[in-house]
Amino acid sequence: MIRKTVPNVTDALQGVKDNMTLMLGGFGLCGIPENAIAQLVKLNIKGLTCISNNAGVDDFGLGLLLQQRQIKKMVSSYVGENDEFERQMLSGELDVELIPQGTLAERCRAAQGGFPAFYTPAGYGTEVAEGKETREFNGKMYVLEHAFKADFAFVKAWKGDEAGNLIFKGTARNFNPCMCGAAKITVAEVEELVPAGTLDPDHIHIPGIFVQRIFKGERYEKRIEQRTVRKKE
Repeated sequence: MIRKTVPNVTDALQGVKDNMTLMLGGFGLCGIPENAIAQLVKLNIKGLTCISNNAGVDDFGLGLLLQQRQIKKMVSSYVGENDEFERQMLSGELDVELIPQGTLAERCRAAQGGFPAFYTPAGYGTEVAEGKETREFNGKMYVLEHAFKADFAFVKAWKGDEAGNLIFKGTARNFNPCMCGAAKITVAEVEELVPAGTLDPDHIHIPGIFVQRIFKGERYEKRIEQRTVRKKE
C-alpha cells in the first residue's frame, strides 16, 4: 500500500521556495490550511503568488502572510474582509487579479483534469475579458480562460488516510477538492489521520491519486469570520 504520510508540517513543505505560485483551499476562514500557512510565515518565504478564494482577515489566514509582505500577487474572487490587503493593493505594493468566483473554481478544476483552457460567458464585455480571446457559441459570447499553473496546492480536510484519500466536512468542501491535483504537488493537512483501508470508499471525496503528501494538523482555531448575535433580552 502506498503511504503518503509525512510526520509534520515541516516535512510537508519541503521544496517550497521564494517566488512560487501556491494554491490555498478554503472559503473565508472555513477549511483553510492553517498549519501550512503558519509554516509559510515561519519560513519567511517571499515573492509568493497565492491563488485563493479570499485573502483571509488581518490577523488570520492569508492575512498573516500579507502582514509579513510575503505575497507579491493575490489571485482571488473576494477580498473584502482584509484591511491590510486593501492598503497594499491601493498603495501598489500588491498585484491583484480579481476573478469571478465560478471562473476561479473552473480554472482550478481545469488544471486538476489536465485541460489547458475553457470558454466561459462570465466576464464577457467587462474588464475581466480585456486582452483575452473571445468566441461565439450558439449566439452567445464566451471568454477563453486558462487553467492555473501552480507549484504547490495546500488543502485542509476533516479526515484522511495514509494513502491520501480525503473526506471534507461541511462547508470545508469548498475550494479544497478542486485544488487537489491542480498543482505539481498537493499537500493535505487533516484533523484526523487513519490507516489506509479505514475509510468507507463511498464516503471519500478526493482519491489519494490527487495527493502527494498528507499530515495530521496540530490545532485548528476554527474562527467565525463575522459573528452576529441577538441582543440580550
